[in-house]
Amino acid sequence: MLSDLKRIIDQISRDRGFDKQLLIEAIEEAVASAARKKYGSRRDIEVHYNEEFGEVEVFQFRSVVEEAEDDQTEISLEDAKQKDPGVQLGDELGEKMENITDLGRIAAQSAKQVIIHRMKDAEREVIYEMFKDREGEVVSGIVQRFERGNMIVNLGRTDAILPKDHQIPKRSFKQGDRIRAYLAEVRENSRDSQLILSRTVDEFLAKLFTMEVPEIAEGIVRIMGVSREPGYRAKIAVSSTESDVDPVGACVGMKGSRVQNVVQELQGERIDIVTWSPDPAKYVYNALAPAHVSMVMVDEDANSLLVVVPNDQLSLAIGRQGQNVRLASKLMGWRIDVKSEQRWANLENEGYQTLLMVPGIDEGLADQLFSKGIKSASDLSRATVEDLTIIRSIDDDFGLQLIEAAAKVAEEHPMEPEEKEPEETAAGEVGDAEIVEAGGAEAAAAEPVEAEEPGDLTEHETEGEPEENR
Repeated sequence: MLSDLKRIIDQISRDRGFDKQLLIEAIEEAVASAARKKYGSRRDIEVHYNEEFGEVEVFQFRSVVEEAEDDQTEISLEDAKQKDPGVQLGDELGEKMENITDLGRIAAQSAKQVIIHRMKDAEREVIYEMFKDREGEVVSGIVQRFERGNMIVNLGRTDAILPKDHQIPKRSFKQGDRIRAYLAEVRENSRDSQLILSRTVDEFLAKLFTMEVPEIAEGIVRIMGVSREPGYRAKIAVSSTESDVDPVGACVGMKGSRVQNVVQELQGERIDIVTWSPDPAKYVYNALAPAHVSMVMVDEDANSLLVVVPNDQLSLAIGRQGQNVRLASKLMGWRIDVKSEQRWANLENEGYQTLLMVPGIDEGLADQLFSKGIKSASDLSRATVEDLTIIRSIDDDFGLQLIEAAAKVAEEHPMEPEEKEPEETAAGEVGDAEIVEAGGAEAAAAEPVEAEEPGDLTEHETEGEPEENR
């Protein structure tokens, strides 16, 4: 049974990359377990591998007593002297057990389980040592199979798992496809896969650009920030350490070749590449592209930005379901509040401010009231329910409630008569011109790789515009 053991140990340790000693210890432990099952669990058994002969030797130790009552742990003095004439009472007599190849089916199965268990532990250790320094890299493999939505990817030496929530939505792979993913975690001890992959983390996009753009790998162009909504759209901010190198152009490549390679790897995810700036106002101007920005107000204490855009650019700045401004906010790490020039002009009006004081009125409703000629809480308190119900969101009960609440606000915050006089100036006319002038001094924003699709302009409400213009 054991004649070829040395050759088997050498071959397995070489093929699997194990330390030979680990395999020897596993075999010794397995044989000891099998011997106890065969000859009794109370026996004091030691197992040693004889590398010279390629054999496993089993020794049992028993105490020398006058009369043995338990032959598993004791041996009589008379029997002991036959094995070793110099033995004395109280000695521990060790003797080699013969015929250990005949351990029985159950004992052999137990030994097999011990060896398999130890080999798995050793293999986990080998895999951990092999991949622990590669955490955070992009690895390539072949889709092996799917288990409950999770993708099992073969990396050559071992399998890794790409969890369902780390897969790009609505993008499919089939068995046998080659795939690249970000090695997000390497676990030292795990019953499941030790290697956890991801295709949705921001770092995956950054690594793909690093692999695709030599200037990034060389440190000439630096990635300053990444924000993604995996499978849909992403923004990446870049800067250059050399004045004669355009960071955006380097990432785009000749005829867009570099960025298109990344887009194809991400199966069509749209990518905006913008120029980073240490100035938050200029940075948000770039980050909100392709929308144009008229004015930016920076609140460094609150880490927030108020951005004013032309009325016809509001939907473009916000993006589909708020996607553009949400990605820009995540990219910068600042809270961004986007308003149209008309709404900003309204907010500067004292009467408009009193409307916002009325419980139940937000900026959207205040814009609609303002466009209907109700320019303050005082005007609202004098309005009739019929005047208000022409606005869809107001019914009779709500209209009456607003009128009563407006009367209290008007009483608490009376307006000066002269401040109510300039009725001929419509909201958003003179004030808008001043805002546009102020915005003209802003630095030009870097053009994004892809412009917002025309459909974006129709999928969002343009807050602050008169209802008839919507």
